[in-house]
Amino acid sequence: MAMPVSPKLIVLGDSGVFGWGDTEQGGWCERLRRHWMDTPAGPVVYNLGVRGDGLERLAARLPAEVHCRGELRRQLPQGILLGIGLNDSARVGRPDGRHQLAPEGFLHGLQQLLPLARSLAPTFVLGLTPVDAEAMPFAGVLWYDLSTVRRYEGLLQEACQEADVPFLPLLEPLLAERHWLQLLCSDGLHLNEAGHALVYERIRQWPALLRWAGLEAALQLTAV
Repeated sequence: MAMPVSPKLIVLGDSGVFGWGDTEQGGWCERLRRHWMDTPAGPVVYNLGVRGDGLERLAARLPAEVHCRGELRRQLPQGILLGIGLNDSARVGRPDGRHQLAPEGFLHGLQQLLPLARSLAPTFVLGLTPVDAEAMPFAGVLWYDLSTVRRYEGLLQEACQEADVPFLPLLEPLLAERHWLQLLCSDGLHLNEAGHALVYERIRQWPALLRWAGLEAALQLTAV
């Protein structure tokens, strides 16, 4: 009897995808990988997060990352999950310096990237996570602030609506936590274990992703 072939999800992004800051369980993506590995017919997750990545670097590596991870001959992964944008929002050198990628360029890049991703596989996009401006600058040179992060998440959502791509907001739900600063590492940028755990729970219960994964039973349980 042939074994069912589990769908493959490649997750591309920056240090948030990579799992930086979670020394206990390796980040939300690793938590999702372990959870689905223990789920009958659960998807196989490839964590392709690269620290420091922005939109342009991710777009440059997307096609090759997809085409070399089909596992079976002449097959491609069945899903793409993108977590990108926080690094693009940073200002360089000073609090009012230039962005690593200007908002107009960020939106334009998304408008090019999302149709490309969709042509390869069903695509999903995550929102951005909070930052603590009081802890800046990061690495002595990058300045992050909440108002800018909020603007860039809005651009993500706008581009996803245009491209008809499922989008999961993260910023406001995390800021709604009473002690949201305690979800961050001391650098004010990366999520810690508690932050990654909350993001994992939101993604694990995301209806659009559960439907893609064929895990409708889990979707029904979350609605109870």
